[in-house]
Amino acid sequence: MGLKRACIAIDAMGGDYAPGEIVAGAIRAKAALDVDIILVGDIGRIRACIPQGHQLDGMELVAAEGTIEMHEEPLSALRKKPTASINVAMDLVKQNRANAVVSAGHSGAAMAAALLRLGRLKGIDRPAIGAVFPTVVPHKSVLILDVGANVDCRPKYLEQFAMMGTIYSRYVLGVAHPQVGLINIGEEASKGDELALQAHQLLADNPHIPFVGNAEGRDILSGHFDVVVCDGFVGNVLLKFAEAVGESVLQILREELPQGWRGKLGAAILKPNLRRIKHRVDHAEHGGGLLLGVAGVTVISHGSSHAASIFNAIRLAQEAVDHGVLERIQAQYQRVTTPAIEGE
Repeated sequence: MGLKRACIAIDAMGGDYAPGEIVAGAIRAKAALDVDIILVGDIGRIRACIPQGHQLDGMELVAAEGTIEMHEEPLSALRKKPTASINVAMDLVKQNRANAVVSAGHSGAAMAAALLRLGRLKGIDRPAIGAVFPTVVPHKSVLILDVGANVDCRPKYLEQFAMMGTIYSRYVLGVAHPQVGLINIGEEASKGDELALQAHQLLADNPHIPFVGNAEGRDILSGHFDVVVCDGFVGNVLLKFAEAVGESVLQILREELPQGWRGKLGAAILKPNLRRIKHRVDHAEHGGGLLLGVAGVTVISHGSSHAASIFNAIRLAQEAVDHGVLERIQAQYQRVTTPAIEGE
């Protein structure tokens, strides 16, 4: 029996500020979004974070024992701790009790748990983490993948990332005709290392990918691309750099506003503009990255996530579920890989 609406399993024990900020974000999401929520972890600690008198309508608590610590090697820790919160959350999706998992815990453990318990979608060799970045064009974003799941990539993986990114951009981000680029050190097809050269050829030859060419670093946030693909090493560097730039911009704005009554007056006048700037550059507004390619919706949030980021991660998971991203990726690969019947 299918779930009536998106049900999100939350790893309540994962993250620097767990479980307090995780629970606060989940409560906010339940109030604002049409979702059901399962909080997974130490029930006593979770209950202690719930405001007195708050009703848990549409929210369920599921017990788990322990969490994967940041210093632990993911695979061995997952096997040693089968009832850790991330394992239990993934099992809820596997058992069809939930549609998606959100975790701000050990990102390597979240990826490994998704692969071990949910498996890959048919036709996908390596899952990728997709992160949405703002661009200089208002109300336009760019999806970059992979931003950390695969440090070493083959050209075929980048081709698969481009396919999944195209589907996500079209059906979740609402881009009718996505433009796909490949991160490189120059616009020319002859530029780059062997990985870039071979990947460029695969992308250009694939009729199912709207590939428009290489994207240099300065082009990524230009608004000219809707999807940009790269290996996880480059993508993770971009992700962390973009987060730092966003934080720096906000800090500079705070420091440069005049002090005293002039500063207060200016801040009051500029408040709507400042709010829009924060929304565009603050990584917390995007909630995290979607792990594309596994057989279950998984959102990996920042370890430093506060309630606002968890709320946005839950919203991201809901959008992926409601738009059938996994089903669309799987259907696309079946169309691509299934030989045409003679006479059609």
